[in-house]
Amino acid sequence: MSIEKVRAYFAQYGMQERILEFPVSSATVELAAQALHCEPCHIAKTLSFMVGESPVLIVTAGDAKIDNHKYKAQFAAKAKMLTPEQAETLVGHAVGGVCPFAVQPGVQVYLDVSLRRFQTVFPACGSSNRAIELTIPELEQYSGYQAWVDVCKGWQEPL
Repeated sequence: MSIEKVRAYFAQYGMQERILEFPVSSATVELAAQALHCEPCHIAKTLSFMVGESPVLIVTAGDAKIDNHKYKAQFAAKAKMLTPEQAETLVGHAVGGVCPFAVQPGVQVYLDVSLRRFQTVFPACGSSNRAIELTIPELEQYSGYQAWVDVCKGWQEPL
């Protein structure tokens, strides 16, 4: 089970107790924000794409949307999201719990700049009712990210 892989992943860092479990679904940005009593922008949603033959995860702020032009400029490919079946098989997590932790070998993780405006964010933890609060440096450390990218629209820097 995906949550067990994520729990074991964080256990190696002594952080498994930081995983939050909810009695309700947190499978969407809106549901996660309700469960966490926070603004949707603080949810770190993980989107799964196929670039060539490789699965790619992009972690974005909850209020950000993929900008197709920026995505194509970054990855030299059209944004093609994985199907729920592909996400579970290729990434190792079911839709609603996709996260950048304890993923299948070969999955590349990118962090979108829309996250940089926050001290902490809440990514999912391998199931549709779990999340973890991480600082941005912790997200960098535990996600095993490749690079920061700028592939989103619909959010703006604070003034």
